[in-house]
Amino acid sequence: MPSWQSTLIARLNRLSAPRRVGAATATADLRAQYDRLSDRFGPIPADAVFEVAQLGPVKGEWARVDASDPARLILYFPGGGYVSGSPERHRSLVARLCHAAEAAAFSVNYRKAPDFAFPAGLRDGIDAYRQLIGRGVPASSIVLAGDGAGGGLAFSCALAIRNAGLAMPAAIAGMSPRADLSPSGWSLLENARSDAALNWELLFVSARHYLKKQSPADPYASPVYASFHDFPPIMVHAGSAEILRDDASRIGDRAAEAGVPVSVEIYDGMQHVFQASPYVPEARISLGRLGGFIKAKTQAAAAMAADERAAAER
Repeated sequence: MPSWQSTLIARLNRLSAPRRVGAATATADLRAQYDRLSDRFGPIPADAVFEVAQLGPVKGEWARVDASDPARLILYFPGGGYVSGSPERHRSLVARLCHAAEAAAFSVNYRKAPDFAFPAGLRDGIDAYRQLIGRGVPASSIVLAGDGAGGGLAFSCALAIRNAGLAMPAAIAGMSPRADLSPSGWSLLENARSDAALNWELLFVSARHYLKKQSPADPYASPVYASFHDFPPIMVHAGSAEILRDDASRIGDRAAEAGVPVSVEIYDGMQHVFQASPYVPEARISLGRLGGFIKAKTQAAAAMAADERAAAER
């Protein structure tokens, strides 16, 4: 049963549920719908430090907290339906994930539709990863992560990394990932009334801007249609009340079919990217488990880096 805090916040959020959109909806109005979701994020932790930066041609932002281990790095993809979202608007969520994982993060400010259609954002993601590897960052210390569309992009990026023959990251973590742009999950219908964050029209219109004339079943756009063989361990969290619930479940199916270690957790009564609210206990539990997963999968790289630092000091 969901906590009373989450039930109260869900009721308040329904007062500002997304409006219906269509083919004639202006891009600015479409982006405003997603921006209202990030407006619900909680305050930024006091110890968080942010630095606007670039990895080669890819723009983004470094995020660090007091607990950040430089040998543990999250390559983070902010959500926003592929048409909106930015590192700045996701600072609170990214910083709290850094706390839970004792990691630093680079939030990728990947190019957005309709100005830059698929696969521009994906190219930014793999280019950022190439830059990190080229700078000597071990793949075993990197975790791909994201929320919403950014969560889907993290899995698309893993697919591109594998197919390019690059060293795979240590793990992938997703919060309410949007991994099917068809869209075809039953939860789109089952949760149409319970979802206080998204609606089918908003997903459809933003996907068409992103895809242009490309197929929504392209595995690089919708990773639920990809084979996950040779993927690293995966953890995905979603809410039972959101219309993207089945995207998370189907990622679990693809991982299980490929023999990839996977944990998919569906939180009772929770909404889309519920981790963004620091006021509900489910958000703290979810971030704690995601952080523990990231720490566990990068522990060997962090220990090796610590040994190297100790040897250099002697």
